[in-house]
Amino acid sequence: MPIALKEWAVTVRALAEGEQLVTLRKGGIREENKHFEVVGERFFLYPTFDHQQARLVRESHVPELKRALEDGVWNPPAPTARMMEAGVPVPQPVSVRLRAWAEIAARYEVTSATVVKDLSPFHVWTPEYATKRFDWKPKHPLHVLLLRTYRIPRPVTIRVTEDYVGCKSWVEVTRDLPFEGTAVVADGEFEAIKADIESRIIGAGATAR
Repeated sequence: MPIALKEWAVTVRALAEGEQLVTLRKGGIREENKHFEVVGERFFLYPTFDHQQARLVRESHVPELKRALEDGVWNPPAPTARMMEAGVPVPQPVSVRLRAWAEIAARYEVTSATVVKDLSPFHVWTPEYATKRFDWKPKHPLHVLLLRTYRIPRPVTIRVTEDYVGCKSWVEVTRDLPFEGTAVVADGEFEAIKADIESRIIGAGATAR
């Protein structure tokens, strides 16, 4: 059975549109070893709505919160984008739709907040929120994953089980899914972006893994 990386639904949308290239991880409070670990080189992207708020997303992508709600299925009444804009917690959906998968093109361990600021062009979060991810669990390095994302031909709806719920990074999808689809960023463009990101990260003394 394939694994999936949990990310905010609005982030998954950005990854699936080629508008976000990296993710920054320290791990959830329910991680098995209490910190983030990579458990696979390719995985599906699982959209979650926990803690997702408009104030933590760049202004340009706040309208995407409404579209991101399409990736969840709720018992009535369904949540609204206005709830997230107001910071109201969104209930767990009954099902979620998987639209994309990703493979790790490169990964780094970062211990400098300067690197986090330099990576701002490659994600849709506010700079303050990105720094907040860096500051959490200060004794642990920040994991930066450069992702090559592929949009699957047709979204797949999976039922949310108890195993999927909670602050953890990885879930095991309880159905077979093929890793097929189209890369959202063309080869040449992706290689240029990868070189740019590496120059920012390695230049600041980050460690490649």
